[in-house]
Amino acid sequence: MEETISSPKERTPFPNVFWVANIIEVLERFAYYGIYIPFGIYMTSLGFSELQLGIVQSLFLFVSYFIPIFSGTFADRFGFKKVLIISYLAYLPSILLLIVAKTYSEILLTMLCVGLAAGIFKPLIAGTVRVVTDKTNKTLGFGIFYQMVNVGASLGPIVVGLLRDKNWNYAFYAAAIGAALMLLITIFFYKEPKREIERITLRKKFADILTALSDLKFLAFLVILGVFFWLPFWAFFNLIALYVDRNLDTSRLYLSLKSVTWTGFANFFSTYDDGVWKLKGEMLGHTGYMIMIFQFMVSRVSEKLKAIPTFLSGLLIAAVGLVIIGLANISAPTLVFLGIFLFAIGEMVSSPRIQEYITWLAPKEKAGLYMGSNFLAIMIGAFLSGFTYTFLYGFLQKIGWAQFTWYLIAVHLIAGTIIIYFFMRTGRELKEREE
Repeated sequence: MEETISSPKERTPFPNVFWVANIIEVLERFAYYGIYIPFGIYMTSLGFSELQLGIVQSLFLFVSYFIPIFSGTFADRFGFKKVLIISYLAYLPSILLLIVAKTYSEILLTMLCVGLAAGIFKPLIAGTVRVVTDKTNKTLGFGIFYQMVNVGASLGPIVVGLLRDKNWNYAFYAAAIGAALMLLITIFFYKEPKREIERITLRKKFADILTALSDLKFLAFLVILGVFFWLPFWAFFNLIALYVDRNLDTSRLYLSLKSVTWTGFANFFSTYDDGVWKLKGEMLGHTGYMIMIFQFMVSRVSEKLKAIPTFLSGLLIAAVGLVIIGLANISAPTLVFLGIFLFAIGEMVSSPRIQEYITWLAPKEKAGLYMGSNFLAIMIGAFLSGFTYTFLYGFLQKIGWAQFTWYLIAVHLIAGTIIIYFFMRTGRELKEREE
């Protein structure tokens, strides 16, 4: 059944701060994903094991998504702009520390510092979008926001892929420049959106988190999302660049890309190694470039449909993509293009819609609080992802069964679809607010 929505002519126009916030989001995702997507390649190139990589991934993602549970409350209390600036002052030195961190303990501690900075930042732009949108433009607004996330998430790995052939440190310098630009744009152009900023004690604010989570139906929903959506979601991003780089014939992928585009384009995404052009894992191993192209179209279609059925359909599409990614290891490597494309479609359908759904359970003055609570779900899945699937991938690829990692992630996602469906069918669906 379709929801009744306003026609495009009746949509409220977005204020200037909406667009400024989205530019900031592009730069932050550029820095974050420029470090995160190729990080498996970076660590294994230094000789670290998949178990060590998985520990870093899990702890890094845990901090990145634990801190937003609280940083959203600071934003509600002190305003988005002040907390944004604090996040940049943590981001910039943390990124630069990656240049000198070479031992395992140094890398782990430095990545935890980057995760802290990212965690402070994470709920603030989504909270801004929530505050400056209404019922007439909320789905389009969150679709644009999610598209900007993926513009940055695409540019980051591309720039890193170009720079790491010369020196990995150049990649870290590029991420640091992104953080510096965020700081300047926020200082000079970000205007605090109008809303009721709560003048209550932080102790009361933290108590509000417990109050939000005391709704057992809401808490159970967050836990289910964490285990059955966000865990396989992050497993994909933890592994895809490393899988492409290590398990697929990247010279054949280069030739396939060259055959449908042109030589210069294929060379741009590849490296020349021992007389052979090979496609770089981080260039292909993400979904951002596809979401840049298709997110607006998907958002326009999905805004006409109810949130939860749309979300679940996205999970099933993503699961099909994961199976095809696995098949690329035992058949035609070029299947990975189709697999990543289908996973990207599933992500475009599901991820922005579920985040919109949760933020619209909150009144405007509690947007940061509820967005922070949403990060509990992401934190659960992100924390478990490295300890489970990165470790499992390391074991399976050693015995020649790397593709089974993707089959298991797909089964995990399908199980989540079934569980969430029955959770909602048994009278537990949460109601969105009208304004």
